[in-house]
Amino acid sequence: MNPLARQLNETLERENSHVHDMLSALGKSIYFPKEGILSQSAEAKAKAKKFNATIGIAIENGQPMHLKVIQDTLSTYAPKDIYEYAPPAGKPELRTAWRKKMLEENPDIGSKLIGNPIVTNALTHGLSIAADLFADVGDAVIIPDKNWENYELTFEIRRGAQIVNYPLYNDNMRFNAQGLREALLAQKSKGKAIVVLNFPNNPTGYTPDAQEGREITAAIQDAAEAGINVVVLTDDAYFGLFFEGSLHESLFGQLADLHPRVLAVKIDGATKEEYVWGFRVGFITYAGQSEALLSALEQKTMGIIRATISSGPHPSQTFVLHALNSPEFAQQKQEKYEIMKGRANRTKSILDSGKFDEAWGYYPFNSGYFMCLKLKTVDAEALRVHLLNQHGVGTIALGATDLRVAFSCIEEGNLEELFNLIYQSVKEIETVAASK
Repeated sequence: MNPLARQLNETLERENSHVHDMLSALGKSIYFPKEGILSQSAEAKAKAKKFNATIGIAIENGQPMHLKVIQDTLSTYAPKDIYEYAPPAGKPELRTAWRKKMLEENPDIGSKLIGNPIVTNALTHGLSIAADLFADVGDAVIIPDKNWENYELTFEIRRGAQIVNYPLYNDNMRFNAQGLREALLAQKSKGKAIVVLNFPNNPTGYTPDAQEGREITAAIQDAAEAGINVVVLTDDAYFGLFFEGSLHESLFGQLADLHPRVLAVKIDGATKEEYVWGFRVGFITYAGQSEALLSALEQKTMGIIRATISSGPHPSQTFVLHALNSPEFAQQKQEKYEIMKGRANRTKSILDSGKFDEAWGYYPFNSGYFMCLKLKTVDAEALRVHLLNQHGVGTIALGATDLRVAFSCIEEGNLEELFNLIYQSVKEIETVAASK
């Protein structure tokens, strides 16, 4: 094992042996090189005032070389802020700005010890980093039965972990904290579990309320007190899009200092929060008991980044930083929030009209981009294909009964027509079935 990796492992074992034990084999082996090209280039950037012949970019007239046809479309920005490599951990100013935003929007974090957000190539990359660091073959990754399908690729296919499902909703159609608790306690023989909490939930658009949040935290604490090391990943992709009486904070704040056997990891980003999906700017942030522990985790994270993408794109980091620092940012974001809230509320009012009750029910939703219909009479995939082929309407079929509808991408004035077409399609399928 590389001495740097060994040193990081020793730090983690000293600061919190449970966190050390949470690491995968790759997580134990990975490190960020301190004596390679990047570190030497960083030193040269600070000291080489005459000539800097280190890192692989081209310089012309004292600034990064660039093509006019590209710069003409980016003339608001200085070449140094878009063409140079961003550091592996991300643009420092952006990391600072995102941390400030995180603390303002999540008062539960308070004075708890958290690291500096590390920039990822959006949230999927952040989840992939966490999988690399903590998931080994056979490790349990606990997610609800209604989940984003990419978790399977990220944790099970790539890392060989075992997906463990529990029902998202209980009999009262609230978050099933007891199901989460049972799934966790079932891992006692393994002594380790990875939990992914995705709120607002994709595909249902559900976020727990304050009481449910406390129940989730209690379930995780119970597992820790039973001797299970729990890595909790809060996938906060749709953070901030809370439209009703749900939690308005990430559970990361409650989990940050819950128990020595609980490692809280926040994965979020500008992708959906700031409506910049194609920019691919996300963040991964750790909570911990000491600065030394956080530093070791961040060094290992940087090692994963260095070994995979080297660093994230600089231009999009600069664009996001510019937005966060703009005096117009808050107002413009609020305007978009109101549009999204209007679409969610209109969707609910249409569904609550009673007009479609014979064809479907719907799962509770109060946030995010999506909601799910629970079909009563037709197969979800058959309905999806019929809608697409006969009416030019795209939806997502999930299993036999569930149809995901993204109200986020439908203008409020078009939502009623959308659901009328879905209902019409149900009736058309029923008519064909009855004639056979």
